[in-house]
Amino acid sequence: MKRRFQHPVKTSERGFVIIAVLWILVALSALATIFSVYLSNSARALATTDTSFTTDALVSASLELTAYQLLLSDEKSRPAQGAFRFRMDKAEARVTFISEGARVDLNAAPKEMLANLFEVLGAEQKAAGEIAERIVGWRTSPKENAANGEEALYLAASLAYTPRQSDFAHVNELGLVLGVSPEMAERVLPFVTIFNKSPGVDVLIAPAEVIAALPGMTPGALDDFLKQRASLPRNQAAIASALGPAKAAAPPPKTSAFRVLTSLNFDDGRHAASEAVIVLGEAKAKEPFSILSWQDDLATGTRSFKRAGG
Repeated sequence: MKRRFQHPVKTSERGFVIIAVLWILVALSALATIFSVYLSNSARALATTDTSFTTDALVSASLELTAYQLLLSDEKSRPAQGAFRFRMDKAEARVTFISEGARVDLNAAPKEMLANLFEVLGAEQKAAGEIAERIVGWRTSPKENAANGEEALYLAASLAYTPRQSDFAHVNELGLVLGVSPEMAERVLPFVTIFNKSPGVDVLIAPAEVIAALPGMTPGALDDFLKQRASLPRNQAAIASALGPAKAAAPPPKTSAFRVLTSLNFDDGRHAASEAVIVLGEAKAKEPFSILSWQDDLATGTRSFKRAGG
């Protein structure tokens, strides 16, 4: 019998096969790692999206409930501020609302009140007056066939923009006004609005800083007013008497705009906060309210308060 002779596999060929197999294993391992990272990122993105949807739903619910409470009363008996809470989607929502009449309107407030507000919040008297002048210049249309002095000031300051010379479209435009530093703008923003639509403020709910900015207000009159404010009826004669020297400077605003702050505490320990401004419609209207602004992820800050006249 003839014996078959089998050629042995060359060592070099065997080594090549082993290297190829190792490369394949490395490639598969890399693909598995990439796929694992992809799944992790996708899960994280889905969780974030789900959280965002839940937060938006809770804030929307808080706005609807606020509008419902306010529209239960007629305009004369409607509360100027209030608070409530509710549970939904494994979270507790705490809601506070207050009329925009508590804030100084950048488009309607008199120059003296604007100057006083900046001074109360820390600006020097001269600088506060100049800032108020520039705010009025920002919101005022230029005269026809006349030199535009307001625009010239911005060009002389080498700014890349000129004043709007029309109503403020957003309160954040305050930071663009000549002479207003970013720090001062941040300090003033909690006290101003463009939704009051009135030169006056609702002194029964306005912050002390805003009341201190009323033309004619003195430190002594401010202290006296704040002590008795809680017991004052919503009666113009009583309010005017309590305001003392500032009584003629505070006509009550008539606004249907309300600022709604929603604080969310989820059962898993997460927190979120949103602030929105809504304007009410008619009680029987198809859309009982409209959203004018909405801001998420609020941060709290500190501010200093200098009494008027001191």
